[in-house]
Amino acid sequence: MVADNELRPIIVKRKKVVAGHGHHGGAWKVAYADFVTAMMAFFLLMWLVSATTQTQRSGLADYFSPTVPLYEVSGGGDGAMSGDSPFANDEMPHDGAGATQEKTQDARQARGETGVDLDSERSKAEFDPAAIDEKLYGLGGESLEADELLKHIVTRVTDEGFVIDIHARPGHPLFLQGGAAPTETLSRIVTMISNVIDDTSNDIEVGAHLRSVPVVMAENPVWDLSSARADRVRLMLEGDGIPPVRMRRITGHADRTPIEANPMDLRNNRIEITLLRY
Repeated sequence: MVADNELRPIIVKRKKVVAGHGHHGGAWKVAYADFVTAMMAFFLLMWLVSATTQTQRSGLADYFSPTVPLYEVSGGGDGAMSGDSPFANDEMPHDGAGATQEKTQDARQARGETGVDLDSERSKAEFDPAAIDEKLYGLGGESLEADELLKHIVTRVTDEGFVIDIHARPGHPLFLQGGAAPTETLSRIVTMISNVIDDTSNDIEVGAHLRSVPVVMAENPVWDLSSARADRVRLMLEGDGIPPVRMRRITGHADRTPIEANPMDLRNNRIEITLLRY
């Protein structure tokens, strides 16, 4: 006789215990990696923007500017009349006024609808002193040389216009002793300023100032010397691409208007380049 407990099936129940909540798959790792990559790219972009100057950013913008004329209609044919047609009343002929890959800024991107007043170039003359300051002092940090050159420069706004003062520093004169021949320091400063004010069309005044000397001379050359130095700076500006037509006044102030309390202070040897108001 078989006992009842020997006929019953034996059931074994195993319970699986999982510690924690598990990783729920690996999709979150991909999402997290994408997030970290995006943040790294964002901070890299912010660093590049803060490390570049206004001039460099303008160059990057020019790189992506259109390289074709921006006129709505342009006859660009290469026929006998080079695109000109006596029947084209609303067409702009292909006359070389458009931008090119070599000079994307020519004619301000072909004088298309880019906010440029086609009837007057004086719209470009409404300079913004803050923008010029930003562009000028934004050159600092590019190199130690640029930082040293900027130590010679002080800007200010007057009723007459925007004044850029270039003053001498101990060990760093603007001109060779007793003459109007510029030093290498002044040449580099003038080139830097020319690049900054090239986008404006305001008339320019150049003035030269000298410090007083303790020696009393029968014929004091300060007037002739200051005038010669101002004219030399004018020639340097024109050599760096500033149109001669923008030069309104060239003035030698001798030692009559020092900016320092001590009239013999070296900083009184200075050049003033003024963007005049219209």
